[in-house]
Formats: sequence, structure tokens, C-alpha cells
Amino acid sequence: MLKPFTISVMISGGGTTLKNLIERYDHGELDAQIAQVISNKPDAGGLQYAADAGIDCKVVDHRNYDGVESFSEAIFDAARQAGVDLVVMGGFLRRVTIPEDFVNRVINIHPSLIPAFCGKGNYGRRVHQAVVDYGCRVTGCTVHFVDDQYDHGPIIAQDTVEVKTDDSAESLAARVFEAECELYPRVVNAIAGGKVKTTGRRVDWV
Repeated sequence: MLKPFTISVMISGGGTTLKNLIERYDHGELDAQIAQVISNKPDAGGLQYAADAGIDCKVVDHRNYDGVESFSEAIFDAARQAGVDLVVMGGFLRRVTIPEDFVNRVINIHPSLIPAFCGKGNYGRRVHQAVVDYGCRVTGCTVHFVDDQYDHGPIIAQDTVEVKTDDSAESLAARVFEAECELYPRVVNAIAGGKVKTTGRRVDWV
């Protein structure tokens, strides 16, 4: 019997992305088993979603480490011990460095069309407010491989969302999140199915 494709989901807060992935898996729409949830905060609300679903939880509190390197080592040691095939960031708000054995095995979703409105400090409501303030007519979300810089790794897929003239950051965020809920599972399924190939910064779906 073939080993199922497994993922670890990394969270820092409420876990809405994790909740979506759990629901997709329960409905047979996610071709990956969520084997582990890792949080850098012991009080992250998303841990309850994991507990309710019977998913193993691991807290790696960044405050217990003296820097990015030691924190990252602990994160990926946990993922290795779980034997996961892919690490999926879902609202994980700490920078990590990617070890060699996890290059192109860590993905993130960002609520804008990278390279616009991304980088350090650009997350959550801040992104959507910046989009509205700039007067953009279109925004969206981006799934990318994670490297050692914020929102910098190769882009895997993007989806667009119209910015309406009466949008607030909150109304725009809600529609972008709807797009995220569709795009992220689709990318995970493509990776699980061996349909994503990377050459340098170029990512092709085959």
C-alpha cells in the first residue's frame, strides 16, 4: 500500500487556513493527509481545530530560542520526526531559514499578487489596506515556495480578485480569503500529484 502524501501545517494564530484544509480533506478535496500542526504560539486559536480533528500538535515557541537559526532547526526537526512530505504555512508569522532537505518543500500563501504588497511587515489587514489606499483595481493571492527571505521564493500559482470602489480592507480581505481557500488546496494537490516542477525561479505545472 502506498504511503499517503502528508503535510505539516504551520500556524501562528486563529488557523482559518488550517480549518479550510481540514474541511477540504474531510470532503475528499485534499489529496494530502494533515499529519501535524506546528505553532510558534502555545495559545494559537488554530490549535483547537487541530485537536478537534485529532491531528498531532507541536508547539515550538520562538521565545525559547536565541535566534532564527535555532528556532528554524527546531521547527524542521519536528517536521522530520513527523515524516511529512510538505510543510504548508497557514498564517505563520515568523521568519525561518530553510534547511537543504526542505528546499522546495515549504509553501506559503500571501494575500496579494507578489511582488506587490509583500515583504517584511506586509501581512493580514495591512496588505489589504495598502491595496485600497493605493487605488489598485485588482489584487489577489499568491502561493510560493518559501526561501530565507519574506515572500521571495518561486511563485507556484496566483489568483486575481477585483478591488471594488467601495471596498474596505475588511471587505477586500474576505473576498481574497475566498480565493485563497480555492487556490491553496489546488496547489497542495498538484504538488502531491507530482505535477509541479521547479527550475531555478521557474515553476511549471505538468
